[in-house]
Amino acid sequence: MSRTIKRGAPPRKPVRKKVQRKQPLIDRLLARLPVSQEVLAKVATWSIMGAVGAGVLAAASYAGVPGMIGGAVAEQAGHAGLKVGRIEITGLKRMDRMSVYAVALEQESRAMPLVDLAAVREKLLRYGWIADAQVSRRLPDTLLVHIVEREPAAVWQDNGQLTLIDAEGVLLEPVDPANRPDLPLRIGPGADRQERGYQALLAAAPSLKGKVHAATWVGDRRWDLTFKSGEVLALPEEGADKAIVKFAGLDARDRLLGRGFKRFDMRDPARMVVRKPAASERAIVEPTGNGADMGARPMMVAAQTTGGEG
Repeated sequence: MSRTIKRGAPPRKPVRKKVQRKQPLIDRLLARLPVSQEVLAKVATWSIMGAVGAGVLAAASYAGVPGMIGGAVAEQAGHAGLKVGRIEITGLKRMDRMSVYAVALEQESRAMPLVDLAAVREKLLRYGWIADAQVSRRLPDTLLVHIVEREPAAVWQDNGQLTLIDAEGVLLEPVDPANRPDLPLRIGPGADRQERGYQALLAAAPSLKGKVHAATWVGDRRWDLTFKSGEVLALPEEGADKAIVKFAGLDARDRLLGRGFKRFDMRDPARMVVRKPAASERAIVEPTGNGADMGARPMMVAAQTTGGEG
């Protein structure tokens, strides 16, 4: 008896599903940037060149390779595009911009790796106007210079020459007498070097600060203050801060300024001598008590005649 053998259908081959690969995160982020791939490629190229140039110079210096080799590499980087082509200056208000450009461009080489940033800053700080400076690179071709300027505080007059100074007495620039700024005068040899002390002196009597027109440094030891109303206040060599506080109190109580007096002399700590416009007449004013009870007592005045200054 024959047996019939049924052949089954051939087994089906498994169907392979196509796996969709995810785009790398960096590619997706780059695709969202508002710049073209060409621009990104250029930026990357400059960054790589800068990193390579800096690395080569560092390696050459560490290994003791002669400086001319490192310089040659830096020059090649300059020929390739890493060269000073622009200078951006910020912070300038009064100083001449061309002076800053001249310092920034005073380089043996314009190759960016060879620009001595510390030397540029040091040269800039030699200018009176510049209190501080920051110098940096922005590849491929820009040198960034930020200036912090000093603030003018007064005009110093010495031997007929006028010079602008700041609150620390740093000389800023010459002043044209025809165009003198509306700033207080400091008069006399060495007055510029006393500016910090003078500012502290006026800080002790802030009510007088806006009333002073000029301050004369006398004998390299003390101040004479000239007020806008025309009077002169002679302060002592020692204890000038106490004297000016006492005078401010008297002026607040008795309105000394603007009454036609010519000179107030406080060099003697025991009394104040007040001179009227007539050269032969003066009054001796003796402030009674200290600054605390000055307003409660009357000001004692005794008139006398003299031919001297007092």
